[in-house]
Amino acid sequence: MPVEHWDVVVVGAGPAGAAAALAARRARPEARVLVLDRAGFPRDKVCGDGIAPEALDVLGGLGLDPAAVTAGYPAVPRLRLRSPDGTTVERATRRPSHVIPRAVLDARLVAAAREAGAELRRHLVRRITVGPDGVEVDGAVTAGVLIGADGAESVVRRAVGVPRNRPDQLAVALRGYAPVPAGQRDVQVILTTEQRWPAYAWSFPIGDGRANVGYGELTSGGATRAGLLEGLDRLLPGVRAEELKAHRLPLSTGRPRQPDGRVLLAGDAASLINPLTGEGIFYAVLSGALAGAAAGAGAGAGAAYRRALARRLGRHLRHSSAASRLSRWPVLMDAALRAAAVSQRVFDDVVHLGLADGRLTVPTLVGAAGSLRRPAP
Repeated sequence: MPVEHWDVVVVGAGPAGAAAALAARRARPEARVLVLDRAGFPRDKVCGDGIAPEALDVLGGLGLDPAAVTAGYPAVPRLRLRSPDGTTVERATRRPSHVIPRAVLDARLVAAAREAGAELRRHLVRRITVGPDGVEVDGAVTAGVLIGADGAESVVRRAVGVPRNRPDQLAVALRGYAPVPAGQRDVQVILTTEQRWPAYAWSFPIGDGRANVGYGELTSGGATRAGLLEGLDRLLPGVRAEELKAHRLPLSTGRPRQPDGRVLLAGDAASLINPLTGEGIFYAVLSGALAGAAAGAGAGAGAAYRRALARRLGRHLRHSSAASRLSRWPVLMDAALRAAAVSQRVFDDVVHLGLADGRLTVPTLVGAAGSLRRPAP
């Protein structure tokens, strides 16, 4: 059987992979783009399902209509945060988010990539061989550039010798669906706790009477399924969750250096998960879009993509890593949320850092310092 050649092969058809395919076709309309995924679509994916508005901005830049992406799922205009000491702040966010089950979101993005000219095939990738002139996949397909968007257990990442995150840079979360808790129909809720710190729970309303609920913590703490279930029940008591599934979250504090050459890593495969909140869809579509745009550089794609990531996300990732280190002291998290309860500006900055590409700002640092000097009674 002859070996097929494609300009770009994307492994993984989630948000990162679909965005990569869209960007590759947008950058070079003549490019032959193949997307491989082991699953058929629509398919479920373990996730919090929250879509920050900045993720929709990236998709809009790739030619998608954000209203079509979110159709049928109402905006969620408010966010409630609770710190380890119980300080709670709820405000309207600067721009509303959406909560869309991944079975729906991913199918919509895959359909958009196909409409843009990419080809989708169901295939479980097992072997990748990198050569001077291209990348071979399972002896059947070659690519000028290969983009690994195949998640936390990435085959592509292993093939290029990038090790898994250390346990203190890797979280595990349990997710299910439950009736929306009372008073939370139009509010996303993120709750933190000192027990097994750093750990958090969430409840994100979908709009059909259900909420995506879950609980996560670092694997370095010895996380077990029984412990995750106990944490979920402790922080969201009385929630009757179904479809409970667990997944790993490779945090951006352990992100590898993007290698030179023809193999690019995007989304979870590149350890692009926000260490403060576990958010990954914004990072996924942004990194996928940057990878797809860089694919046209051929043998220089890795370096081009690394530079693009540094320009677009480098400063934010340094700030989010610094904030993650600081948050290991619960008292600092308490102080930041007390400052957010006083100031809408601080609240907005905290949300932007945790859900998109924000930074540690002077108002946030000053407000938190002031809260430390004036501890809650």
